[in-house]
Amino acid sequence: MTIVEVTTPALEKEFLEMAVRLYRKEKNWIRPLDQDIQGIFNPKSNKLFKLGGKAKRWLLLDGKNEIIGRIAAFLHPKWKEKLPTGGVGFFECISDQEAAFMLFDTAKDWLQKEGMEAMDGPVNFGERDKWWGLLVEGFSPPNYNMPWNFPYYKDFFEAYGFQVYFKQFTYMRPVQGVGFDPKMIARAKELLKNPDFEFRHIQGKELRDKAPQYFMEVYNKAWSRHMGKTLTLKETQLMFGKMKPIMDARLIYFGFYKGEPVSFFINIPEINQLFKYVDGRLDLWGKMKFLYNKIFNPPNKMLGLVFGVIPDFQGKGVDSAMIMAYNEKFARHDSFPYKTIEMNWIGDFNPKMMRVCEQLNATIYKTHHTYRYLFDREKPFERHPIFD
Repeated sequence: MTIVEVTTPALEKEFLEMAVRLYRKEKNWIRPLDQDIQGIFNPKSNKLFKLGGKAKRWLLLDGKNEIIGRIAAFLHPKWKEKLPTGGVGFFECISDQEAAFMLFDTAKDWLQKEGMEAMDGPVNFGERDKWWGLLVEGFSPPNYNMPWNFPYYKDFFEAYGFQVYFKQFTYMRPVQGVGFDPKMIARAKELLKNPDFEFRHIQGKELRDKAPQYFMEVYNKAWSRHMGKTLTLKETQLMFGKMKPIMDARLIYFGFYKGEPVSFFINIPEINQLFKYVDGRLDLWGKMKFLYNKIFNPPNKMLGLVFGVIPDFQGKGVDSAMIMAYNEKFARHDSFPYKTIEMNWIGDFNPKMMRVCEQLNATIYKTHHTYRYLFDREKPFERHPIFD
């Protein structure tokens, strides 16, 4: 077997097509958009390169020069870990442990030369909300930008010596026909009596001009200390701009106290239900197929992107009131087009968000593992710290 570094456009294409061939008989796999994967490794579109990040990709060839595996390794400039830690991702391999270990060794050797002492995987060279984690339970079709892999990959990672750093749960709940936790209902009713609180969806000019500001204010208070970064208005404006082609204003909901934003949840239609028809390509024909299915075969599943309550209002029933207000306004009505909601990326280190999902009577639908491998095998392993 031979390792080849991806250094030419032809090899970049093979990095994509290798996965297509590997999964060609797997009905639950949905081909990612080529442009989404290519953009991660393009210094013009991935700002991490400008910040000093590095990425390498390799292909594995068998004795017949057929491609049987791939892997990427990253130096992420924003990671702040006790040990210098790199990342591996976009791993694909035939059912051959020797081949898998050769790919892991290649990534590890490069990361060691770059001064790393550990590697996490499979992860993204970018934000955690995309291409992060190894699917270990719930092998139904993936949501957009979520990884899907064969079950035998788990055995490869764990046999090599990777250990579970944290688990990521996808919760699922039918929109109708399932009740809510009685305590949640009681908290919501009590808080909704207070006229200083208002919960509503954002639409029209306010969605365009004000929603990014509302989102930034709540996110930076609720999440920045956990995620290690704050968002600028420019970043949130860009985020809302990117969502615009698929956005449904009914799925953007905010809570206000005396006119100031204190909570939000952002949902979108689950667009892999549309992208599965384009075969990875958003060329003219792909866009036509996307638009056709958006009109005549629209998604019936919504995806929970992010949820937040500022610290001063946490534990006071704001989350419950926002959800119950939303249910009364939209979700409980038969005319509401979405039949299920899935909430990606609930880490097992975030018990507050897990409790929110449980109070919604949502159940764990999928589980992904993020693994860590310590290069010094004598060092004690520590899992991800729990959010307080």
